[in-house]
Order: sequence, then structure tokens, then C-alpha cells
Amino acid sequence: MATNLALDPKVIDEARRQGKHETKKAAVTAALEAYVRRIRQRRVVEHFGSIDFDPAYDSRLPRRARCEGAAEGSSRRCRCPRRSSSRPVSTAAGAR
Repeated sequence: MATNLALDPKVIDEARRQGKHETKKAAVTAALEAYVRRIRQRRVVEHFGSIDFDPAYDSRLPRRARCEGAAEGSSRRCRCPRRSSSRPVSTAAGAR
């Protein structure tokens, strides 16, 4: 999208040099991406202390449940990153 902006030439040239950007467009795009990233980080920081945390929660539990289900039926395959998804999980090996 074409947009006309009145930018201070000294500032844009400094940003281009400091960021080692070949074009003014690349410098402005990088600056806007950094701006958006910073706003998103601020929003995350605002949530600190407002979300309940359960220290007993195991984020790997749902994945383990899928593996155990794969071990029960030979037609299902394990989707764990530690196991190859190309081979079925045998019942003899069991869930680890």
C-alpha cells in the first residue's frame, strides 16, 4: 500500500545506517515491526499477576495421554516429538 509520509531526512538516514538497511522502506518497516512487538510485550507484561498459576500443572500430560492412547491401538500413531510419527507405538514397549 502506497503511503506518503513527511519524515525527517536526518532521522530516516540515521535509522537506515544504524539498522544497516539498504532502503528507507526497509528501515521504516523494521521500525514499525519493532514498535508493534514492543506494544505486544507491554500487553503481556500487563497480565503478570492477573492469571492464576497452578504449580502442579503438567503441560506434558495431554501429550502423554495421546501416546498412551496410541499404545493401545496399533492403527494409531504416536505424535510425540521424541518418537517417530511414522511408526506405530507397540503395546509391548508401553508408554514411557
